Amino acid sequence: MRVGVPREIKADEYRVGLTPTAVREYVVHGHQVLVETGAGQGAGYADEAYVRAGAKIAPDAEAVFAGSQLIIKVKEPQALEWARLTPEHILFTYLHLAPDPAQTEGLLASGAAAIAYETVTDANGGLPLLAPMSEVAGRIAVFSAGETLLKHNGGMGLLLSGVPGVPPARICVLGGGVVGMNAARMAAGLGAEVVVVERSIPRMRVLDDMFLGRILTRYSTLDAVEEEVLKADVVIGAVLTAGAAAPTLVRREHLSRMKPGSVLVDVSIDQGGCFETSKPTTHVHPTYTIDGVVHYCVANMPGAAPRTSSEALGHATLPFGLALADKGLDALAANKHLAKGLNVLKGQITHPAVAQALGKPFSDPYGAWAT
Repeated sequence: MRVGVPREIKADEYRVGLTPTAVREYVVHGHQVLVETGAGQGAGYADEAYVRAGAKIAPDAEAVFAGSQLIIKVKEPQALEWARLTPEHILFTYLHLAPDPAQTEGLLASGAAAIAYETVTDANGGLPLLAPMSEVAGRIAVFSAGETLLKHNGGMGLLLSGVPGVPPARICVLGGGVVGMNAARMAAGLGAEVVVVERSIPRMRVLDDMFLGRILTRYSTLDAVEEEVLKADVVIGAVLTAGAAAPTLVRREHLSRMKPGSVLVDVSIDQGGCFETSKPTTHVHPTYTIDGVVHYCVANMPGAAPRTSSEALGHATLPFGLALADKGLDALAANKHLAKGLNVLKGQITHPAVAQALGKPFSDPYGAWAT
């Protein structure tokens, strides 16, 4: 199969869909790989490294799309990109369609098959292609929160770790999944006081055992969320419903009762955000303030560490991408977990949570949702 890797064009995005190491694997499997010139530059991979791995370099994105059947990216396609997709294309990337009707309409109109990293599953019910970026995002969220708490960045002027005789910051993490666990790990390691609000009692037991009592856990109720948000210096939103819009946990009315200069970090912003006042920001302009509360809502947090992120993502996606390159869409019929990554096919929405979020009909061509 002809595999294409375009350069990412979303603002402040420096990751790349395939590293040279991954390209070599595709070439060994007998596939042709076409990489847009400069696609890996932001992550530290020169065109020459791709050539050594067996890829051909294309002069622009138009040539990549025109010359490829399987398009492998990182971020959701932008308007210029979805306009280049045809019914002959398979797109393999993060999509996050639930809060993005414009992208959804563009993909439906293209006729392409669009497979989302974030809804591919595994035998344990996990999300193996979302996990590595969730790990990165959870850790970056704490660093970003610490920086944002500083006075010159609009925060209250609090040091995350405190110093002897002065208490550390209190961090409330909403959600104890992969993002929340990694955020808690980094925050506790830096000496912050950490509470994780979570609905799964078994998950809270795992966290309690993992951290040996170093963090607090609370069952997520409306009262618990409100109490912890109002006590916190930092709130990290880390909730996820696969394929669906994130639930809103912090309302506008909470902000005026929070500590002035406190920080909200919304890691769920790709799925619409879990704070009512969230709106996507960029690494260049990462924050804004409402009612004295600083919001950090960068929609591609792992893009700040493109080398680490590209390698981690590449390791996770490689077996699935090779299956698609080897078998085409037949790979979906053979693997129900990969089939659950299919969000759009031939102008139809093929993931139930996406269809429900957007109020559109749902189609299941591979029976992936019957088991």
